[in-house]
Amino acid sequence: MHALEKTFEALRKLALAYPETREDHPWGESAIKVRGKTFLFMGLGEGKLGLSLKLTHRLEFALQYPFVTPTRYGLGKSGWVTANFSGKDKPPMDVLEAWIDESYLAIAPKKLSAALEAARASS
Repeated sequence: MHALEKTFEALRKLALAYPETREDHPWGESAIKVRGKTFLFMGLGEGKLGLSLKLTHRLEFALQYPFVTPTRYGLGKSGWVTANFSGKDKPPMDVLEAWIDESYLAIAPKKLSAALEAARASS
């Protein structure tokens, strides 16, 4: 398994560990959803890894990375960013994990995200 495949699987596993998530496969990509709303799109193919997610707090910071662009189809205006990696790129896992967390909390129903944050605070 190549490095980008391992990264894809690690991020997929992380995203699916959040409460009430499931995976769909529209357009040949993985769409990780919470209660039917997508918080992470991921695609892997031809030696490339791409992911799109919604950022609220880290948006301006994220756009400073050379591998990040506003998501197309008008989603960039709503805080969605796309990160692309290829070849021997080493995606910054800690950054991507934090972004997945932020995207989940932004998309999940407020009661669900509040319950998750409360559980984290008590542990």
